[in-house]
Amino acid sequence: MRWLALWPDPLITLTHPWQLLTYSVLHGSFTHLLFNMFAIYMFGSRVELVWGARRTAIAYGLAVLFGALAQLLVAMLIPGQGGAPVIGASAGVFGILLAYALLFPHERVMLLIPPIPLPARVFVAIYAALELWFGLTGTQEGVAHFAHLGGLLGGWIGYRYIRR
Repeated sequence: MRWLALWPDPLITLTHPWQLLTYSVLHGSFTHLLFNMFAIYMFGSRVELVWGARRTAIAYGLAVLFGALAQLLVAMLIPGQGGAPVIGASAGVFGILLAYALLFPHERVMLLIPPIPLPARVFVAIYAALELWFGLTGTQEGVAHFAHLGGLLGGWIGYRYIRR
């Protein structure tokens, strides 16, 4: 954890730059890992059918990297944000989720609670708005909401790069 997690201190990041990627392989619990991998399987498998493994991996990596950069930026700009280390593949998941929504905007995604089917683009837009709200209000402490939003940005950049 000490060497691989993303610590919200730019000085640590300068001396341990690998943390910009390695934080995504650590998880706080088996449930955390299970949900991240399930989301990657559900959405990433469809993205991979269109893009191939290499391009999907590039988009995932960009999402992880931009998630880390966003979380570090917010930790520097907003006092009290990001005291704990960041772990988990959620930024990558958000990047893959955005790629899925851009590739299949009208595909229905069924929420678990409440069970409402939504077009993928609407689902991702609502999810992004909620992440921004939770991040700005400090709701759900201990969740790296800005890393999730950075993952969306990385997924969008990956989509733009791959679409070329």
